[in-house]
Amino acid sequence: MEKEALLKQIKGRLIVSCQARVGWAMYGAEIMACFAAAAAEGGAAGIRANGVDSILAIKKKVDLPLIGLNKEWITGYPVYLTPTYAHAKAILDAGVDVLAMDATDRLRPNGETAASILKQIREHYPNALVMGEISTLDEAKNILDMGFDFISTTLSGYTKESEDVKSVNLELIKDIHAITDIPIIAEGKIKTEDEAVQTLAAGAFAVVVGTSITRPEIITKRYVDSIAKYHEGEHYEDTVR
Repeated sequence: MEKEALLKQIKGRLIVSCQARVGWAMYGAEIMACFAAAAAEGGAAGIRANGVDSILAIKKKVDLPLIGLNKEWITGYPVYLTPTYAHAKAILDAGVDVLAMDATDRLRPNGETAASILKQIREHYPNALVMGEISTLDEAKNILDMGFDFISTTLSGYTKESEDVKSVNLELIKDIHAITDIPIIAEGKIKTEDEAVQTLAAGAFAVVVGTSITRPEIITKRYVDSIAKYHEGEHYEDTVR
C-alpha cells in the first residue's frame, strides 16, 4: 500500500495487535488470523503482527494494512523487536505494509545498529515503510533524522531506560509531537477506550491496542482480581436497586 493511502486508512483510528508467544494459550498463526478477522469485523483500521507465519495467515483472512515485526530474544542483547537486518528482511519478504523495529541505540547482534539496518532496508527495499520504536524522548530525538516513516512509543515501560513508566505514556506522545511532524503511533499499556482516545488527543496519529483486546487471559485476570478484592472486604458501591 502506498504511504499516502496507508496514512489515510489509519489516521485517527485503531490498529489491533494480534500477537502471542510460544506457551501462551492463544499461540498459533491461525489463532492470530482469527483474532485479526474479529478485529476487522469490529472496525479496526489495521493489524500489528509478529512473525512470518502469523503474517501470512493474517494476510489470507484480512485485507487491512499490516504492521509486521520479528521478535526474538537473543541472550546477551536487550533488543528483541526485529533486532537485525535478517529479521527485518524476513518480514519485508512476507509482504507487510509497515516494518516495525527497535530504534533504540541498545546493543544488538553482529554490531548492527538501528541506522545500519535502516540503511540496508532503504538499499534493498526502497519503497518499504519503516516504523522506529522507542521508549524515551531522547531515543525519539536520536532517530528524527534517520529517515523512519513512523515513530512508535511501543517500548515505553519495557526498557531499563523507561522502567518507571507503569501506564500509557501520554507525556511522551505530547513531547514527541512537539518536536516532529513524523506520524506517531501510540502503543503500550493502553487499557481502556478512554486511554486510547487520550493518546490521539495527545498528538498520536493512530493508536495500537493489543493486550486489552487480544489477551483473554489478562482480561480474565482483571475481573478475577477485582472479584477477589470484593470478597476480601473492599467496598464497592451497590448499584443494584
